[in-house]
Amino acid sequence: MTEPSYDESIVEAELRARAAYAQPGRHYHDERHLDDCLRQLEDSHPLEESERRLLRWAILWHDAIYDPGLPGNEEQSAELAQRELAACGVAYADAAEVARLIRLTETHRAPPGDPLAALLISIDLSILGSDPGRYREYAEDVRKEYAHVPEPLWQTGRTAVLERLLDANPLFPDERFQHEFGEQARHNMTAEIRLLSGG
Repeated sequence: MTEPSYDESIVEAELRARAAYAQPGRHYHDERHLDDCLRQLEDSHPLEESERRLLRWAILWHDAIYDPGLPGNEEQSAELAQRELAACGVAYADAAEVARLIRLTETHRAPPGDPLAALLISIDLSILGSDPGRYREYAEDVRKEYAHVPEPLWQTGRTAVLERLLDANPLFPDERFQHEFGEQARHNMTAEIRLLSGG
């Protein structure tokens, strides 16, 4: 029996990653989010092909493990990506870089002078700068994913998350994303905080 080629192995691994986003219970962190992120990558400023490949893999696996009731989703997603890529014959350094990038999506903070991290985080957060109708849909979908959380706890926890994001300056570490989405994102999140507080 012929062993699958490198390219075939990568395609199969990517399909397994994509399948994770179709699991029941995902309302925002689903295939639509995945496709939105991949589209943002394609629309991004010129990148070396090797950089684009690393970012594509990071996007594909960044929410592959997602259980809103448990911590450590990013770490588990990073470990899964590294295992899958290594099994496909991807160089250790590249697989490790993908895992590193995924781990950064937990805090959404990019180290200084790290353009790939800045771009990945900005892509992941770009929904925050969408038009108000799409943002409202996003917020409602995230709430569905946390349906197990009682409303008072949800209001407190969600407000804390939004305030932490608002404290970031800039919100989007990639300059182009900050210019395009920064102002609208702050408007959207501030409006959601008011809604959560009953204002």
